[in-house]
Amino acid sequence: MITMYAIPNCDTVKKARTYLDKKKIAYEFVDYKKTPPTKELIKKWADFMGELPANKKGTTYKKFKDEFEALTTAKKIDFIIANSSIIKRPVLENKGKTVAIGYDEETYAGLKLG
Repeated sequence: MITMYAIPNCDTVKKARTYLDKKKIAYEFVDYKKTPPTKELIKKWADFMGELPANKKGTTYKKFKDEFEALTTAKKIDFIIANSSIIKRPVLENKGKTVAIGYDEETYAGLKLG
Protein backbone atom coordinates (compact mmCIF):
# COMPACT_ATOMS: atom_id res chain seq x y z
CA MET A 1 0.00 0.00 0.00
CA ILE A 2 1.26 3.44 -0.93
CA THR A 3 0.77 6.30 1.49
CA MET A 4 1.30 9.96 0.67
CA TYR A 5 1.86 12.29 3.61
CA ALA A 6 1.25 15.90 2.65
CA ILE A 7 -1.13 18.84 2.73
CA PRO A 8 -3.74 18.99 -0.03
CA ASN A 9 -3.41 22.63 -1.13
CA CYS A 10 0.33 22.49 -1.96
CA ASP A 11 1.16 22.85 -5.67
CA THR A 12 3.92 20.24 -5.48
CA VAL A 13 1.55 17.79 -3.82
CA LYS A 14 -1.04 18.45 -6.52
CA LYS A 15 1.56 17.53 -9.18
CA ALA A 16 2.45 14.34 -7.33
CA ARG A 17 -1.20 13.36 -6.92
CA THR A 18 -1.86 14.05 -10.60
CA TYR A 19 1.09 11.84 -11.53
CA LEU A 20 -0.16 8.95 -9.39
CA ASP A 21 -3.73 9.38 -10.63
CA LYS A 22 -2.66 9.39 -14.32
CA LYS A 23 -0.63 6.21 -13.72
CA LYS A 24 -3.66 4.70 -11.93
CA ILE A 25 -1.58 4.08 -8.82
CA ALA A 26 -3.79 3.77 -5.76
CA TYR A 27 -2.62 5.53 -2.61
CA GLU A 28 -3.85 6.62 0.78
CA PHE A 29 -3.59 10.35 1.41
CA VAL A 30 -2.70 11.47 4.93
CA ASP A 31 -3.17 15.19 5.51
CA TYR A 32 -0.65 15.98 8.20
CA LYS A 33 -2.47 19.19 9.09
CA LYS A 34 -5.27 16.94 10.36
CA THR A 35 -3.08 14.02 11.43
CA PRO A 36 0.33 15.35 12.47
CA PRO A 37 3.26 13.00 11.89
CA THR A 38 4.67 11.18 14.88
CA LYS A 39 8.21 11.55 16.17
CA GLU A 40 8.91 8.08 14.79
CA LEU A 41 7.76 9.08 11.29
CA ILE A 42 9.85 12.24 11.31
CA LYS A 43 12.90 10.26 12.45
CA LYS A 44 12.28 7.68 9.70
CA TRP A 45 12.01 10.45 7.09
CA ALA A 46 15.16 12.07 8.48
CA ASP A 47 17.02 8.76 8.18
CA PHE A 48 15.87 8.52 4.55
CA MET A 49 16.90 12.12 3.73
CA GLY A 50 20.03 12.24 5.85
CA GLU A 51 18.61 15.27 7.65
CA LEU A 52 15.33 16.41 9.16
CA PRO A 53 12.67 16.77 6.45
CA ALA A 54 12.41 20.57 6.63
CA ASN A 55 11.65 22.31 3.35
CA LYS A 56 14.34 24.97 3.45
CA LYS A 57 12.87 26.69 0.38
CA GLY A 58 9.41 27.00 1.92
CA THR A 59 7.75 29.97 3.56
CA THR A 60 7.38 28.35 6.97
CA TYR A 61 11.08 27.53 7.19
CA LYS A 62 12.08 31.01 6.04
CA LYS A 63 9.75 32.58 8.60
CA PHE A 64 11.17 30.53 11.50
CA LYS A 65 14.70 29.81 10.22
CA ASP A 66 16.67 31.40 13.05
CA GLU A 67 14.41 29.98 15.74
CA PHE A 68 14.36 26.52 14.12
CA GLU A 69 18.11 26.31 13.53
CA ALA A 70 18.86 27.25 17.16
CA LEU A 71 16.93 24.23 18.47
CA THR A 72 18.32 20.83 19.46
CA THR A 73 17.36 17.94 17.18
CA ALA A 74 14.70 16.75 19.66
CA LYS A 75 13.20 20.24 19.84
CA LYS A 76 13.32 20.55 16.04
CA ILE A 77 11.24 17.37 15.79
CA ASP A 78 8.70 18.84 18.24
CA PHE A 79 8.70 22.05 16.19
CA ILE A 80 8.07 20.09 12.98
CA ILE A 81 5.12 18.29 14.58
CA ALA A 82 3.64 21.60 15.76
CA ASN A 83 4.34 23.33 12.41
CA SER A 84 3.81 20.56 9.86
CA SER A 85 3.83 22.92 6.88
CA ILE A 86 7.62 23.08 7.33
CA ILE A 87 7.91 19.46 6.13
CA LYS A 88 9.26 18.90 2.62
CA ARG A 89 6.39 17.38 0.72
CA PRO A 90 5.01 15.08 -0.29
CA VAL A 91 6.44 12.13 1.57
CA LEU A 92 5.70 8.90 -0.26
CA GLU A 93 5.89 5.51 1.40
CA ASN A 94 5.42 2.11 -0.18
CA LYS A 95 4.47 -0.69 2.21
CA GLY A 96 5.70 1.43 5.14
CA LYS A 97 9.11 2.15 3.60
CA THR A 98 9.93 5.76 2.69
CA VAL A 99 10.64 5.91 -1.04
CA ALA A 100 10.51 9.62 -1.92
CA ILE A 101 10.40 13.01 -0.26
CA GLY A 102 9.42 15.89 -2.50
CA TYR A 103 8.18 15.43 -6.04
CA ASP A 104 10.23 14.83 -9.13
CA GLU A 105 8.62 13.07 -12.09
CA GLU A 106 11.81 11.20 -13.02
CA THR A 107 12.20 9.94 -9.46
CA TYR A 108 8.58 8.82 -9.33
CA ALA A 109 8.93 7.10 -12.71
CA GLY A 110 11.85 5.09 -11.36
CA LEU A 111 9.97 3.88 -8.28
CA LYS A 112 8.34 0.48 -8.09
CA LEU A 113 4.83 1.66 -7.22
CA GLY A 114 1.52 -0.12 -7.38
